[in-house]
Amino acid sequence: MLQVKEINVYYGAIQALKNVSIEVEQGSIVTLIGANGAGKTSMLKSISGLLKPKQGEIQFQNREITRMAPDKIVELGISQVPEGRRVFPGLTVLENLEMGAYLRKDKKEIQKDLSEIFDRFPRLQERRKQLAGTLSGGEQQMLAIGRALMARPKLMLMDEPSMGLAPLLVKEIFEIIKDINRKGTTILLIEQNANMALSIADWAYVIETGEIVLQGSADELLTSQEVKKAYLGG
Repeated sequence: MLQVKEINVYYGAIQALKNVSIEVEQGSIVTLIGANGAGKTSMLKSISGLLKPKQGEIQFQNREITRMAPDKIVELGISQVPEGRRVFPGLTVLENLEMGAYLRKDKKEIQKDLSEIFDRFPRLQERRKQLAGTLSGGEQQMLAIGRALMARPKLMLMDEPSMGLAPLLVKEIFEIIKDINRKGTTILLIEQNANMALSIADWAYVIETGEIVLQGSADELLTSQEVKKAYLGG
């Protein structure tokens, strides 16, 4: 479904990604784990068109998207749940969700999707007229996920969805991710909570200072001594 082939990404003179290649198969959950500053967010920004690689290419469903504009990439079926949630604080919950569907013209289907999101996140239903900036961290995360779902993505990019959340909420968010995947959305997940990420993923990559240093099935990486030592506190 998604192929990232030997991309090099720079911020000015600083190289963030060095010949990075990853693949995401349709229907799977793939996770990218690594320390802060390892290049995880740069990877997602490159896929969603916010950063342009200097070399290499990115293909989505056999179409090259390397130099495509971000809105065109959303139209193709890739949406992102950004790090830090990034909800629109001055808009209501409902307006935030409608923003997720801004490229869509199918009004009836939009209403149907809104109902489904309110069914999945009853707290958002209760607070639909409330300003997003007044929600708790967990509610904002649910809103960010709901907003991304409103674009009807084939592939969802998730950047640190558990960051700053209480352990109970982290569990809930990961259950939601599994459920979204079960219902047909492919997921590329970036997560510092390596244990949780590997427990729900099919395939995993480990990135260090802009390079992929390990890859394998999530089960293999969960039992890998290297990964245990560096990321699982073992």
